Amino acid sequence: MQRIKETLMVVLLLLFLSTPGFGQEMKVTETILSNGLKVLLKEDHKSPVVTFQVWYRVGGRNERLGKTGMSHLLEHMMFKGTSKYGPKQFSRTVQRNGGNDNAFTSKDYTAYFENFAADRLELAMELESDRMRNLLIDPKEFLSERDVVKEERRMRYEDDPTQTMLEQMMATAFAAHPYQWPVIGWMADLENLTRQDLFDHYQTYYAPNNATVVVVGDFDAKQVLPLVQKHFGGISRGAEVPKVGAVEPKQLGEKRVVVQREAELPAIYAGYKVPTIRHADAHALNVLQGILSSGKSSRLYKSLVYEKQIALYAGGDYDDVSADPHLFYVYAGVMPGKSTDEVEKAIYAEIERFKNEPVSDEELQKAKNQAEASFIMAQDSVFYQAMQLGQFETVAEWRLLGTYLDGVRAVTKDDVRRVAKQYFAEENRTVGILVPEKKP
Repeated sequence: MQRIKETLMVVLLLLFLSTPGFGQEMKVTETILSNGLKVLLKEDHKSPVVTFQVWYRVGGRNERLGKTGMSHLLEHMMFKGTSKYGPKQFSRTVQRNGGNDNAFTSKDYTAYFENFAADRLELAMELESDRMRNLLIDPKEFLSERDVVKEERRMRYEDDPTQTMLEQMMATAFAAHPYQWPVIGWMADLENLTRQDLFDHYQTYYAPNNATVVVVGDFDAKQVLPLVQKHFGGISRGAEVPKVGAVEPKQLGEKRVVVQREAELPAIYAGYKVPTIRHADAHALNVLQGILSSGKSSRLYKSLVYEKQIALYAGGDYDDVSADPHLFYVYAGVMPGKSTDEVEKAIYAEIERFKNEPVSDEELQKAKNQAEASFIMAQDSVFYQAMQLGQFETVAEWRLLGTYLDGVRAVTKDDVRRVAKQYFAEENRTVGILVPEKKP
């Protein structure tokens, strides 16, 4: 059965790779308006739909101690109205026209999107250009939404023992860089945020010269670009956005944090500082991640869950699309009756294998196939095509998408072994352990 699945994946790859226009030729039209707004247009005529996205270069990394959580709270406030479209009218207008909309905030960016039938594209431009510089941030709405975010923090983080441990682990891993605090912000900071704090944050970062508009779907770029100019071109350029000057110093030894919370079972996370997509080693790290911790056929899951039966789950992740070096992390949930020490040693044993012996041909090719399939299948959705463009452009450069597959395909066994030795060292590791407390 496994061989059948892998054969199907190869067939899918061949089908997608034979699609005209894919690969090095991205067929993206790039324009920078006089006010600094970058516009990326990509035509895709498979179906009569479009996605319109606005990406702002602001997230948790652009905040400061004592004022964390502003970017995420401002994302909420962007739906609370302008003088033209009052509270709740934005999403209702989108829905009345058969579309859907949403937004998300990360450590590096905040993005907004609308998905419409192709003939409603200009409506998205009208809505987004209006709130780019005309947001009201009503004082009463601010206080109400701040309470909403505080409750979101309680439910998603403070009431979740594993998330609590992850927050503490990140705060331990980064000593100088703002990646140390959560995107949602610390509770004390949220309580102290004022309407003026949020307004200043909005005025600083929500400007055309700090944003990228991405449009993908069924349209003619020659007709759409003048419409973007019509709606966004008149918005004044903002002041120069403050640069993030923080640089994380080289870690000189393992860091550990133990969190005691009421929980059912222990859990272990181990994170290693690694470079981003801008670095040549990113492709080898992606392939290593596929072999080590991607899915139930990965080394980590097979060893800890199936063979040794000391963990209930195991996995990991490497988010290479970030502005600054972040963490490659692995994790496991400890099986009842087993010790955290036993599971932790088993995790490191799997990592050491990469340093001491080459991966097999089959493992290498399978990981490459998985990385390629995931990347290429996103091309079948206008939304995820725009997501890829927006993410890469905001943290690096969108043209890196055109070389991504070549980078993955070029990874060798020696590359995987080399990056394992270089980055997966004890002195570069931060460990978080959740120790369950008994219920009172």
